[in-house]
This record gives sequence, structure tokens and C-alpha cells, in this order.
Amino acid sequence: MEELVQITGTVEYITFRNEENGYTVLDFSSDGELYTATGNVGELYMGERVTFIGAWSVHPTFGKQFKIEGCRREIPETASEMLSYLSSGIIKGIKEKTAQKIIEKFGDKAFEIIEKHPSQLATIKGISAGKALEISSSFRKQASEREALIALEKFGLSTAECLKAFNMLGRDCAAKIEKNPYLLCGEGIGIKFEKVCEIAKRLPSPPADEFRIDAGIIHVIRHNLGNGHTCLPKEKVIPISNELLGVSEKAVAERVYVLIEKKQLVSQVLYGKEFIFLPNIYKAEKQAADSLLFMKHFAPKCDKDIEGQINNAELIGGICYNETQRSAIRIAVEKGILVLTGGPGTGKTTTLRGILKVFEGQGLEVALAAPTGRAAKRMSELTGRDAQTIHRLLEVEWDRNDKPVFQRNRRNPISAGAVIIDELSMVDILLFSSLLDALPIGCRLVMVGDSDQLPPVGAGNVLHDIVNSKAVPVVELKEVFRQAMESLIITNAHKIVKGEFPELAVKDKDFFFIERKTASSAAETVCDLCTLRLPKSYSYSPTDDIQVLCPSKKGEAGTVNLNKLLQRKINPSAKHKKEHNFGQRVFREGDKLMQIKNNYNIPWENSEGKGLGIFNGDIGILEKIDESSRILNIRFDDRVAEYPFEGNQELEHAYAITVHKSQGNEFPAVVMPVVGVVDQLAYRNLLYTAVTRAKDMMILVGSQQMVKKMTDNNSKSKRYSALKSFIMLGEEN
Repeated sequence: MEELVQITGTVEYITFRNEENGYTVLDFSSDGELYTATGNVGELYMGERVTFIGAWSVHPTFGKQFKIEGCRREIPETASEMLSYLSSGIIKGIKEKTAQKIIEKFGDKAFEIIEKHPSQLATIKGISAGKALEISSSFRKQASEREALIALEKFGLSTAECLKAFNMLGRDCAAKIEKNPYLLCGEGIGIKFEKVCEIAKRLPSPPADEFRIDAGIIHVIRHNLGNGHTCLPKEKVIPISNELLGVSEKAVAERVYVLIEKKQLVSQVLYGKEFIFLPNIYKAEKQAADSLLFMKHFAPKCDKDIEGQINNAELIGGICYNETQRSAIRIAVEKGILVLTGGPGTGKTTTLRGILKVFEGQGLEVALAAPTGRAAKRMSELTGRDAQTIHRLLEVEWDRNDKPVFQRNRRNPISAGAVIIDELSMVDILLFSSLLDALPIGCRLVMVGDSDQLPPVGAGNVLHDIVNSKAVPVVELKEVFRQAMESLIITNAHKIVKGEFPELAVKDKDFFFIERKTASSAAETVCDLCTLRLPKSYSYSPTDDIQVLCPSKKGEAGTVNLNKLLQRKINPSAKHKKEHNFGQRVFREGDKLMQIKNNYNIPWENSEGKGLGIFNGDIGILEKIDESSRILNIRFDDRVAEYPFEGNQELEHAYAITVHKSQGNEFPAVVMPVVGVVDQLAYRNLLYTAVTRAKDMMILVGSQQMVKKMTDNNSKSKRYSALKSFIMLGEEN
């Protein structure tokens, strides 16, 4: 482990600053020497005197650097330090020439004069009485912020955590935390409950017990959002919290009641059982249910000949819809709201195109959207119309805590007469509620998805809840078309979803099975298929055409290990390829990478111009590593994006990805290890989702026993959500 040291110096120049997370590259002087430092320090300014805590390192290109782990701001003491500070522009009303005049007149007493005797500033030519007061006010504001941040450092917080705490709690944040450190667990700061418990132990006076109990209860509910639950039964919240906190169930129950009274939690009895929610999640589910029912009961008028328009769509497309497809188109137009579901080969895309043609025939402006960039691109390819992410449709911006803020909402709705959303199974409740909130009155909504696929990564079970409520029109396409039946991928997908063992013995179609008994032998075979056998026999590109999907990240046949093996074989180290170490990971020119988080600020270029935004699930190739500018150039299809080295946390190797991450995508060839799958992942809809990602070829590598175990296991992981109940209760009322 690197030895941490302290060094005090003056900030001379800011080379780079990431406004989102405070990551900064700067030059600072210490004892007459100029050094480069990097790390999360927030808003430092040229001229500030600081003490950095961290470790020295030697960069291959830039030489000796200081990696910052912590930062303590020092108050400038000498006249020259004060001049640098005032010249930096940090104080409103003072520029370089004004700073020079102030220091020439007041010397090392300049700060005292500015703070306590602003009237004396007005004796300097060019500074009016009003401007002097403005300068003094700005200086006092900066000083109080500085003192607050310095005070926070004693709690053992990182610089980034100090900044979040200050932004949320204000200038007296240290005093507030001294009294109740569990404020640090709150929304917008988000420090782990366990870490805050350690901070509480080090305080001179222990905080009141109820602070810890309250934070522990909220932590339990917020933690379970990550498991997909929008709420928890009260009967489960109390024992789980009791186990975490080591206090009596009676004490927990009392504090749950208090938190509900204080509106920090919401209680709702649904069909005889009491559930506990976080307020924003309760609001999202309740408003989503209300919006769906409003759309159902106040459908837009339709005076035109729908049957004639459907017939016209058939003529234009040269197809003949079956009765279920015609019904779906009719409902979408007449009712104004529709859920369209169905497995592969059942004609969802054909039906979707028909709905689109009829909507456009009625003169409606139609917006098409999907939850991820790749899903939106696929939607565009299938419909021949522009599609975008739901976030882009809602014109997302991101606040300082990396939370989405949508510019389109009830007060500023999107301009569309109809909206079609694909891959609804991937949409969580917060995004879905925001979408409904932004629809104008009279807008038609068509929601397309496969209810047999995996639920969303985020909280909620939107598609399942809507379908199971039976309150919103749902059309399920069940007939598999003859041409689709020729594909073993499609017939096996339908077998799996029915709980029937898939056909694994056929050797001359598009679905293959290779028996392997151990995870290590399966991993070896997967690598062999990707690097030798499939490229040789089918001319598949290992990076562009073949995708390895894994049930899990862990284990010898998990994504972490397979990415290392596949990188070594597909893109080995070579003299002509630059590479860069990011912790334990090596990014090499030619690597296949995936963006794992929506980022609307990444610049890209293509033949048509420039733009911003790379999205969760986008897969690209690392084309260039530029050490001098610390930039990664990654090609995502036709776009080349620029990533600063500091953005590497949003990237993962993508030779192998999890099935969950593959949702919304389609790949020419999919290879999936099915051996040693842990019980909590060995279930039917995970296998089904993987199989339906393959367009031309699907290969399972592992044991037939595991395939059978996954096919037989239809006990989907339990998700507590309330959208279904809210819809049904709304219908009853």
C-alpha cells in the first residue's frame, strides 16, 4: 500500500476540473518547486493555499505526480499569497488589477480590511462604496464555506463527501453532523450507513439513539430499492431493522411510526397488508397508476375509419394482419392506451409498424423511445423512424448529485400526439412515472414489451404490474409465424418460457449445445468459440458479431474472468497498441468496451456532425489512447466519443457481459456458459432473456442438468411493488 504523506503549497494553475465529481488536475508550488496533483478536490482556485494528503507516483509521460486522497484548505497569510488568492476571481468584484491595488494599500492586513472594514476599500480609486460592500459580502461567503469544509474534514470524510455534505446541509453542516451524524446517510450525500456508524463512535458525545434507529430503518428500505423493491411489508421492515440495529422490535416499531408521522416514510395498507415506502417512490407509483387510469377513462376521440386505415396499412406494407394484430392496432387508436406483449416471432414488430402507419395516417406526431441507446437504435432500424432514449425524450439534465432532472413534465409536456415505448420490461418506476407526467392530455400511449423477460435493474415491476392489474388494455401476441418456426432459437425460446426442455441435440440449425462439466472447461470452450471456431466457420467478427452472455459476474465462467481471458486472446498486448492501467484493469487499443451509465455530457463526432451523450449499454471499440491529453477515443457504431481518463469508471470490458446488461440488445451470435450457476440466478426468465438476444446463432456451453434446472425454475425473484395495487384500487374507486 502506498505511504500517505502531507504537502502544503499554493495552487498555480487548474488544468482540468470535472464539475460533476470534483476530479481535478492542477499544478501547485511547494518550497520553490512546481508539481502536478490529481484527485477529487472540488472547487479549488488559483492562489489558494492547500495541504494535500496523498501519495507520490511517477506517470510514464508526465513524470512525478501527487495523487490526492484528501485536501485541507489553508488561509493565505502573506501578502503574496493573498494577492494570488484575490487575483484568482474567486471573490466577486475583484479582478487582477483590483487585487493588486488592495494588496499595495493594505498588505497582509487585506483580508481583515475586506471582512471587517469594507468602507476602507472605498478609499481605493475604482472601488465605490457599493462595490466595497459587494466584495466584503462575497469574501465572507467564501470564508464561511472554507471554514465549513475544513470543519467537515475532521469526520474522516473524503473531499467529495465534504462537498456533498456542505451542499446539502449548509454552512453550519459540521455542527449539524456533530449532533446527528446520520444526516450523512440522507439523500444527496448518501454515505453508507456502516461508515456513518463508525463516525458516530468517534464523536465526543454519542448521538441520540433515535437518530441511529431512524437512519437504520430508512437504510433498510433504501437498500432494498437496489433489489428491485419499491416498498416492503411492515412485518418485514421491523425484524430486518431489528437485526441490523440490535435493538428491540418494539423500539423499531415506535420509530417507524414517528418516521411516518414526520413524512420521512409513507405507510399504505394494500388489500389487508401494510407496506412502507420512501416518499418519492410512493409518489411515483401512485402518480403512475393515476395517470394510466386517467388515460384509460379519457381517451382521445377518434372519428376516422379505423378499419379502412388498417386495410390501407396492409396494402402499403404488402402484408396481412391476423385478427389479434388488427385488434392491437384498433385498440391503440380507439382507446388511446395499449400494452402490446409477445415473444419472439409473434409479429410484435409488424404490429408496431401497423400502429405507427395508422397514427401517422391520422396526422399524429409520433415519438418513439426506448430505455437504452442500443434499444432505441434497434427500434429505429425496425421501424424506419427516428427513436431516442426515454431520458432524451424527456430532455434530462443532471444535478450536482448526479440525479436526473427532466425538463419535460406536466408543466412543460412533450409535443407529440402519440408515444410508443419499446422494451417496457426494462423501465423502472421512477422513469415510467416521469414519462407519464410529461405526456400532454389526449396523447396516445403504446407500451411494447415481453413480460417473460427479466424485470428492470431499477426498482419496480412496471410491465408485470400493468398486465396483471387487468385494468389497462393488453394484447398478447401468441401465434408464432411459420417463417419464425424455422428458427430453433425462436422455438426453443417458446419451449423455455413454457417450462419445456429445449431441443439441444440438433446440429444443423441456429441453436447449439456443447456439453462441459466444469466452469473452467466451459470458459475455455467459450474462448475457443469466440476466437477460432465461429470466426473460421461463419466469418463472424469476435468483437462485432459475437457476444458472450453470462448469468453472473463471478466465478470462472463469469464476466470478470472471461473478459480477462477473451481480452488476452482477441486483443493481446502488442508493441503497436497503447494501453493504460486503471487500477486492476488494463484498457488496450482495440478493446471492446461498454458504457454502464447514462452520460449526456460525453462529446462525440460522426460524419454528420457533433453531439453529446453515450448511454448505459452502448458497446464500442477503444480506437485510441492519448496519454498526452489523457483521452480515450471510443467508436460506438458511427460515433467516436472522447472520454477523459477520469471517466473510466463508467466503462467495462464487454467481450462478456451479464444477461441483465444485454436487455434491449440483439446480437448476430450469442455464446452463453451454463454451468455452476448459483441458485439465485438459475431461473427461467434469465435463460429466456439470453436466448432471445440471439439473432442468427445461439450456443449454450455447459451441462444439460443446469439448462433443465433453469428451465424448470419459474419462481422469479420476489419483487414488492405497488403499481398493480394502486391501479386496481383506483379502478374500484
